[in-house]
Amino acid sequence: MTAPTIGVLAVQGDVREHAAALRAVGAEPRPVRRAAELDGLAGIVLPGGESTTMSKLLDVFELYEPLRERLAAGLPAYGSCAGMILLASRILDTRPDARHLDALDITVRRNAFGRQVESFEADLAFAGITDRPAEPPVRGVFIRAPWVESTGPAVDVLATVPAGATPDGRADGRIVAVRQGAVLATSFHPEVTGDLRVHAYFADLVREVSFTP
Repeated sequence: MTAPTIGVLAVQGDVREHAAALRAVGAEPRPVRRAAELDGLAGIVLPGGESTTMSKLLDVFELYEPLRERLAAGLPAYGSCAGMILLASRILDTRPDARHLDALDITVRRNAFGRQVESFEADLAFAGITDRPAEPPVRGVFIRAPWVESTGPAVDVLATVPAGATPDGRADGRIVAVRQGAVLATSFHPEVTGDLRVHAYFADLVREVSFTP
């Protein structure tokens, strides 16, 4: 099995956790802070963090346009939490100057599940992972997370919040994992649970696509 080189956007957020998970599933992680570090990547991870800060730092590090161009050319990507927001085409409840990469035809609502004190965990059915024989649910950790309000016709919904995950029920049925071609995104943080299956899913996707710029 090949060890694809997968970048981890390293301007802010859960960089080390994603790098460790990628290494554990047989990929070679590379921190990305400069446009030149996009060269030779087979895929890239956009970690959780603070989405508006990350969007500003993409400009500071002169990464925004080069990364947007690579994604438009078919570079596989995985975004968790803030990474999902950055990959989206439309963002609700964000700053007017926040930028996004238009790699997923989705509308996301930033901080949709509430404040830090309203963070929660839930067991999720995840298409492509838990529908295999004897696979347990994926544990989703939601920390000031977005949810997906709507999806375009090319987007596959991979996971939704089960009923009863939060006391008020407002999270029931909300979309929290999507895929469009070679781009994957989750509202939650698999990098903090020790469950490597989402990263393995993405690494397998990267191998299948075999991206060449």
